[in-house]
Amino acid sequence: MGDASKDGRPGAAPGNGGPGGSGIVETAASASSASSASEKADSAALQDRADAGYDKALKPRHIQMIAIGGSIGTGLFLGAGGRLAQGGAGLIFAYAICGLFAFLMVRALGELAIRRPSSGAFVSYAREFLGEKGAYIAGWMFFLDWSTTVMADITAVALYFRYWKAFQGVPQWIIALCALVLVFVMNLMSVKLFGEAEFWFAAIKVTTIVVFMVVAIVAICTSADLDGYTAGFHNITDYGGLFPQGLVIVFSLTLGVVYAFGGTEMVGVAAGEAKDAQKVLPKAINSMIVRIFVFYVGSVALMAVVLPYTAYSSNESPFVTFFSHLGVPHAGDIIQVVVLTAALSSLNAGLYATGRTLRSLALAGSAPKFARTLNKNHVPAGGITITAALGVIGVILNAVLPSDAFDIIMNLAGIGIAGTWCSILVTHLAFLRRVKRGEEERPAFHMPGAPSTDYISIAFFAIVVLSNLFDASGRWTLAMFAVVCVALVIGWYAVRGRINGDMLDTMVDIADDALDVPDEERGVETPDRGDDERTPLIA
Repeated sequence: MGDASKDGRPGAAPGNGGPGGSGIVETAASASSASSASEKADSAALQDRADAGYDKALKPRHIQMIAIGGSIGTGLFLGAGGRLAQGGAGLIFAYAICGLFAFLMVRALGELAIRRPSSGAFVSYAREFLGEKGAYIAGWMFFLDWSTTVMADITAVALYFRYWKAFQGVPQWIIALCALVLVFVMNLMSVKLFGEAEFWFAAIKVTTIVVFMVVAIVAICTSADLDGYTAGFHNITDYGGLFPQGLVIVFSLTLGVVYAFGGTEMVGVAAGEAKDAQKVLPKAINSMIVRIFVFYVGSVALMAVVLPYTAYSSNESPFVTFFSHLGVPHAGDIIQVVVLTAALSSLNAGLYATGRTLRSLALAGSAPKFARTLNKNHVPAGGITITAALGVIGVILNAVLPSDAFDIIMNLAGIGIAGTWCSILVTHLAFLRRVKRGEEERPAFHMPGAPSTDYISIAFFAIVVLSNLFDASGRWTLAMFAVVCVALVIGWYAVRGRINGDMLDTMVDIADDALDVPDEERGVETPDRGDDERTPLIA
């Protein structure tokens, strides 16, 4: 992209009061052409320079499935069993409440994304409304969340494969490495391939849940015998009611439920590479929350009714538990494939999102330069490679501590969720302050009840995080979070001298448009080298 004004206003058109950027135009085009281009730039919307070069290849069906697939994973297919065993049917309320706040967060993100779709998503919006410091915090919190989730996912894949005897003799780290390499190569090939893979991954998960719900409803209506149990509401009333272990235990499980909804923000990242994002996003976001309530809350409610909470275990998928009691042959094998698919889907989405987030940070000067470039397939290969390289840490843990690797990494992964979601809500509040001053207009699709719902959501997530003080492992999680905060502060002081504060530009680049420079050859200013040396967006 071309030079932006240095007059302190992000996106101000060069030549209109700022000292930079007009000379190229004057030598390359006539005065009338420059004037016309300036008028276009003045009326154009802002664009983050990190969005240049991406291939708008994601179709509406991809966005729809990414919206729902990113939020359905091992949190439901595996984690719900252990939470039911601990908290009983009251877990239904935990999922419903967390689902509501996840919906509010995504609506806040959706409002920002419809106004200006960006692959940098909330990092780009934090840059616009909170400055580069806000973008730095939002970006690295998100990267922390998903880079550690990538480690957890390859560990989960390795554990799931060892369910079958044929793989029990294979070292766990080899399976983890193969999963990482497979998804890494898929992400480097094209965004369309990512979209197709995520579409089918999500379709398998959704189909499985629908089949479960239909069979469970039939079992309840017919009072089916389930290997010594009878499906029906007595499985709640006869086993201690909604809160057999008390209300406190359900509250303590809420952070795990919040983590289960992690990935709902993925639709904001995908918006930057979607065709007609303004038309697709509202439908995708609204249908996403409906599906979350149906799939998550509905599934957990049915689980609580078909079997007593004592029948479930943290060591087995609740879907396997149900179908096994129903007497379905090979139920374990079938559900194990689905759970494996869920882990691969999450791994796929993690590499996709972190690659784009790192590129946005790198172009601003707050991440390694290697993360800046796109490959010939318009994919941020540098950022994806960095995340995959960190995934090797997960492979090493699988080699050194195969029995503890998953728990260790999952504790780290949980740190970034609340921080990422709160950064989205804080950015939305900053946007609303501009709206109040008359500097911005809200799109028709906006967060209901804002700004009050922003503050309530932030308070909810803060309370959920602080509730870890009452649990020994939770206190370790908070201690690790404190270390991360210190690292972020140190990192900021290390990079702030080379931050490019001119990342936001007008949608029309005057210099490049006047010269008819093709999109793939456009560059961006390099923060530490001045205006004349430009880094190509595509390697």
